[in-house]
Amino acid sequence: SAPLTLLIPLQLQLEKHKGEILGVVVVESGWGSILPTVILANMMNGGPAARSGKLSIGDQIMSINGTSLVGLPLATCQGIIKGLKNQTQVKLNIVSCPPVTTVLIKRPDLKYQLGFSVQNGIICSLMRGGIAERGGVRVGHRIIEINGQSVVATAHEKIVQALSNSVGEIHMKTMPAAMFRLLTGQETPLYI
Repeated sequence: SAPLTLLIPLQLQLEKHKGEILGVVVVESGWGSILPTVILANMMNGGPAARSGKLSIGDQIMSINGTSLVGLPLATCQGIIKGLKNQTQVKLNIVSCPPVTTVLIKRPDLKYQLGFSVQNGIICSLMRGGIAERGGVRVGHRIIEINGQSVVATAHEKIVQALSNSVGEIHMKTMPAAMFRLLTGQETPLYI
């Protein structure tokens, strides 16, 4: 498991003009993440968040101006961010995380169920206490790589096949599905 030192939030202060939006897109971190909070998925070119040079895609936002976002629904967090429009200074507590989650499932043999289901490359359910949950699989994440092979453009059946036949150590890379859609241009970012 990750050493706890990785979870020390950084305190940042961003400057912005009154009436200017922060210029970000946030998504949910995904069920099963260490901290249920929102993740920075996109930044508007020239917006205060991008101008600051202090934020990166994948950063988890813990609090804004002293208000904790941990455990709050996405819509509530978006509302808090929208409410910053007339502020000229924004204090953020963030935990820097790469946008891609690395998962390691240990499956001794095919008798062991993987313990998660996939729909269009997205993990849609997870068996509590199963080998997938222990390996760091998160609901709502898009699988982007299996054992070093990209599955970004791979058909659903092939992904399922690759997973169901895998034994030993299964290495996967995943990211929140909403972030994946933004990064692959399937969704137009709505900045707040």
